[in-house]
Amino acid sequence: QYQFVVSGGGLVQPGGSLRLSCTLSGPRSSLDRNTIGWFHQAPGKEREGVSCISGRDNTTFYAESVKDRFTISRDNAKNTVYLQMKNLKPEDTGDYYCAADRKWPYSDIWYKPRFYDYWGAGTQVTVSS
Repeated sequence: QYQFVVSGGGLVQPGGSLRLSCTLSGPRSSLDRNTIGWFHQAPGKEREGVSCISGRDNTTFYAESVKDRFTISRDNAKNTVYLQMKNLKPEDTGDYYCAADRKWPYSDIWYKPRFYDYWGAGTQVTVSS
C-alpha cells in the first residue's frame, strides 16, 4: 500500500501555469520501481490519462490534448513526480489524480485507469477568468 501527498491545484486564468506534485511513500514505492500517471477528471466526465513516466527508464507519455503544454518529471531523491502545466485552458478544469503501478507503461495502456493499482486523492484545478 502506498501513501500519496498530492498538491498544487488551484484557480488560474486561461494561459496561466500550475505545477502539481505527487509524493509517494510506503514499501516498494520508490519511483525507480513504479510508473506514475496523472489523470484528469472533468466535472461529469470519466477520468482520463494525461501523462505518465516510467520508473525504469524515464519513458514518458502524454495525451494529445496536453502535448507541448504539460511536462511530467520526477525527483527520485524526494520520491516526487511533478506535472508542470502551462498555457492552461478552461477545458483543463477538473480534478487531477496521481496513480502508481509497478508495471511498465506500454503505449496502449498507460492512459487507462485500470492499469494502475494505487491512487492518490485528487487536487482541484480551475481555469477561469
